[in-house]
Amino acid sequence: MTQTQTHQHLAPPGQVTHHLTPELLMAYSAGTLPEAFSLVVATHLSICDSCRADAASYDTVGGAVLDSISPDAGACDFEATLARITSSPAQPATAQPLPDDVIPSPLAAYIGGGLDAVKWKKVGGGVRQAILPTSSDATARLLYIPAGTAVPDHGHRGTELTLVLQGAFSDEDGRYARGDVEIADEDVDHTPIAETGADCICLAATDAPLRFAGWLPRMLQPFVKI
Repeated sequence: MTQTQTHQHLAPPGQVTHHLTPELLMAYSAGTLPEAFSLVVATHLSICDSCRADAASYDTVGGAVLDSISPDAGACDFEATLARITSSPAQPATAQPLPDDVIPSPLAAYIGGGLDAVKWKKVGGGVRQAILPTSSDATARLLYIPAGTAVPDHGHRGTELTLVLQGAFSDEDGRYARGDVEIADEDVDHTPIAETGADCICLAATDAPLRFAGWLPRMLQPFVKI
């Protein structure tokens, strides 16, 4: 499975259908993700019961593996570790408190409160963003996309994680609503469009600049830092 694929489950409206990959959950459990990516994962886990249970299993098995190997042992084989984790019983999931209807607790700590504490800046076309303070190896930002608005067509020079907090958007790979996470890499080119009915708010993390198709977004890119 590549990182452009998410686990998808059929679910009633309002439930998460696009999940994190095992590779991302393992890296999060091991503490090897950039801070910006870890923020997206932690925020998704606070919404998604399924991924939170999977992450708890990774934590449990990862600790057991570390306890069972000698200091000079080689690195664990990913496939063997993954097989062990997926065969382990799921851990019970508990609901996480939300500071408001949009911003989950892990994200609120970076914002300094709920949605009303976000310091938005205009980036054009009605779209606004707020860059969050994280380490320099990747960037985390909140995106506010008015209902019915399209994000300019773009590709990726690295990996992008996009988690929907409010509303929904659709692109060439499907529909993403509250709690869904889209994982895109260098092989993905898309034009996300916010659905009508509600403005779309997302948490996005990137480890490299986007690759815009149009000249105007490319010209503005150094100023909006995306």
